[in-house]
Amino acid sequence: MPTIFRLDGHRFYFYSHEPNEPPHVHGDKGGSSMKVWLDSVDMAKNTGFRRSEINGIIVMVATHRNRLLEAWQEYFG
Repeated sequence: MPTIFRLDGHRFYFYSHEPNEPPHVHGDKGGSSMKVWLDSVDMAKNTGFRRSEINGIIVMVATHRNRLLEAWQEYFG
């Protein structure tokens, strides 16, 4: 599960066994986790983050979307 980057205590990464899904990233902090689609920058799944935290993660992913998509393409081809 390659980590792409860390920001403000969050770790953004991919699972190596999900190449058949659309591009997405997982973000964790503490015991919470969230999956975000990269094409539309929408939440796919959330476990433990509050609404205000979700919005902040969406902003982080949107800000770094190009970097994340490049990493996805490099990793999964």
